[in-house]
Amino acid sequence: MQDLVNSINAIIWSPALIYLCLGTGLFFSIITRFVQVRQFKEMIRLLLSGKSSEKGISSFQALSVSLSGRVGTGNIAGVAAAIGFGGPGAVFWMWVVAFFGAATAYIESTNAQIYKEEEDGVYRGGPAYYIEKAMGQKWYAWIFAISTIVACGVLLPVVQSNGIGDALVNVFGTGGTVPSFLGDIALTKVYAATFIVLILGFIIFGGVKRIANFTQIVVPFMALAYIIIACVVIGMHIDILPSIFMSIITDAFTPMAGFGAAIGWGVKRGVYSNEAGQGTGPHAAAAAEVEHPAQQGLVQAFSVYIDTLFVCSATAFMILITQSYNVMTPAEIYNLMPEGSSPFIVQHLAADIVISGPAFTQIAVDSVLTGFGKPFIAIALFFFAFTTILAYYFIAENNVSYINRTIKIPALRFVLKIILMSAVFYGTVAQPSAAWGMGDIGVGLMAWLNIIGILIIFFMAKPAIKALKDYEAQQKAGVKNYTFDPKKLGITNATFWEERIAKAQSENKSQVSNKDSES
Repeated sequence: MQDLVNSINAIIWSPALIYLCLGTGLFFSIITRFVQVRQFKEMIRLLLSGKSSEKGISSFQALSVSLSGRVGTGNIAGVAAAIGFGGPGAVFWMWVVAFFGAATAYIESTNAQIYKEEEDGVYRGGPAYYIEKAMGQKWYAWIFAISTIVACGVLLPVVQSNGIGDALVNVFGTGGTVPSFLGDIALTKVYAATFIVLILGFIIFGGVKRIANFTQIVVPFMALAYIIIACVVIGMHIDILPSIFMSIITDAFTPMAGFGAAIGWGVKRGVYSNEAGQGTGPHAAAAAEVEHPAQQGLVQAFSVYIDTLFVCSATAFMILITQSYNVMTPAEIYNLMPEGSSPFIVQHLAADIVISGPAFTQIAVDSVLTGFGKPFIAIALFFFAFTTILAYYFIAENNVSYINRTIKIPALRFVLKIILMSAVFYGTVAQPSAAWGMGDIGVGLMAWLNIIGILIIFFMAKPAIKALKDYEAQQKAGVKNYTFDPKKLGITNATFWEERIAKAQSENKSQVSNKDSES
């Protein structure tokens, strides 16, 4: 099974996808004139403004839902894996993919707002919707929808719950083992899996609003607490921070693990963490209640900064500054070395420490805050990973709704809930290598389909660019209430916004008619 997973990953995560992610981000950064820099102040303003409605969630709630998908195991265990397999230089490439990825996040999230729909009293949208409406290729939209249901309903939740299980074992030990077809499983993981599944079922059976309400409280609180602890750890070693920063920069181009390993692991874990281009963020973006589609695009671009430049950087600096890491020798190099050679290029920890897990981060915090680090990281990882699982359900359900527009399958949502809960249970007790392998397949598959889609849409119609120019023109004019008229901009099939404009015009005519009658 593991060999099959590795073979699929070798195909999906070939250098082509790595450079496609970087190249697309650079391309959209140039086309938008680096919107992620120019509109930074507006991002902050929009984040703190906006209200929810009966049909849509607020910009802040949408940010929280998308952050719950972005901030997860990848920010703790993923960063550790990037360093463990790619060296400190991998962190630099995580920063690069985040900076350029913010422009990609703007494009895909603005597209989601432009082509969203109102279904069953709530707003829904995402890549499947904008692929069908902007590209006119329903077959491709169906491929994306089905792939996303599999990725977010089965493959990606496995990684998140696996991180929780490993973190708890590092704190409480195995608690004994039980035999299974997966081998001997730690009882601690079995208890954790049961607990997670019960809470997950309670929330996902409560609907999208319950997910949004839960994440808007938990995600900001845990992210802030995590950053504060990171600042304490870094502050205790502040004198060597400049040298750590320089090692990240220099190792990015002359890396100890080889250039391919550094950029490969940096981009792979960067995309896994911030999800820019993957196509997950647009689902939350479409659910937001905004005056103009570009507003949610800007908010989602900012979420990439929070995820990678803040949370991932905090993890990386804690690990590197306390030297709580090992760096593996790339397999292609190790195979040429004499028998009995060390498998590590750098070894600061015991050889049996799992790289694809939260151990590096737990050891880093515990080295400064003895007895506190391991349980704190376990708690943080629980909330980060759990809210990410909720976001995955939200995304998978959106794509079930997309399919139900054509083929009505009443029990499909219920089946999705059961499959997701089963995947979470399996992920908690599974081996890290199997879990991360499945997760990488899910991320890579969605990224290929979504990035190709948004590039084709750009060259066909440029909807997100037209929306940005329109928004900035209204900014310059100093308007207080923004409006969006897709027909005026030459954007077709934006039915939600067309209906909103028609309704507003009808209400204005009615008001004018009433005033004339009164006079």
